[in-house]
Amino acid sequence: MLGIFDKDLVNAPKELNSPHAPAAGHPHRVVEKPNQTAPEECLKGFLSTHPNAFSLSFAKNAATLAFAPPPTPYPDHRLFSGVDDIYCTFLGSLNNLSSLNKQYGLSKCGNEAMFVIEAYRTLRDRGPYPAHQVLKDLEGSFGFVLYDTKAKTVFISLGADGGVKLFWGIASDGSVMISDKLDLVKASCAKSFAPFPTGCMYHSEGGLMSFEHPTNKLKAMPRVDSEGFMCGSNFKVDVYSKTKSMPRVGSEANWADSWGQQA
Repeated sequence: MLGIFDKDLVNAPKELNSPHAPAAGHPHRVVEKPNQTAPEECLKGFLSTHPNAFSLSFAKNAATLAFAPPPTPYPDHRLFSGVDDIYCTFLGSLNNLSSLNKQYGLSKCGNEAMFVIEAYRTLRDRGPYPAHQVLKDLEGSFGFVLYDTKAKTVFISLGADGGVKLFWGIASDGSVMISDKLDLVKASCAKSFAPFPTGCMYHSEGGLMSFEHPTNKLKAMPRVDSEGFMCGSNFKVDVYSKTKSMPRVGSEANWADSWGQQA
């Protein structure tokens, strides 16, 4: 899968953007301007190399989602679903999907992508639970990217067990790319990329936070590649730094606003 989002839509953490500077121990290394591939060219490459792949673009290309159905028989679990102008790409699987569907009043035949859309709509419209609590209830290896075309919001999350991997970065034009294909992200983002942090969630209005440890702040940890150059930072839970206490999310509250207050 591949997601490309305009910089005005997704405000990625500034630490994800590499300074393209030599790391300590390499003070005289000359940094050449990286040969980066434009995001639209990466999209074309993704579509041309994956049989039956397709893409959807929204709001004058402010957001693009590309998806390649898994081969048969397939070694991994990938799903794409769209309901009421909300689109979701889901990677992995949920061990407790049946009980979650029952809890949310969904059909027994509903898949993981459909569940994520319904859970998101519940959070967005009624907000009976904090977002982190909903995600902590998901059992299994998972990662998903969701785009709400009406609200123009992006919601991303990655499970804590590391069974699914996602990578995100900032391309040369400032757009944010996210994919399970590392080569795609590196091609457009050069050094300004990092693995998406496990056990975390990102909302375009609320930012990045840990759903496993919602009362702890995230700390940017600079990365250095094998050549000694600074790359986009990893994000780890800072056990010594606390956020404000999590507010109770009532039926009249906006879950994204409540999330954003924690940063």
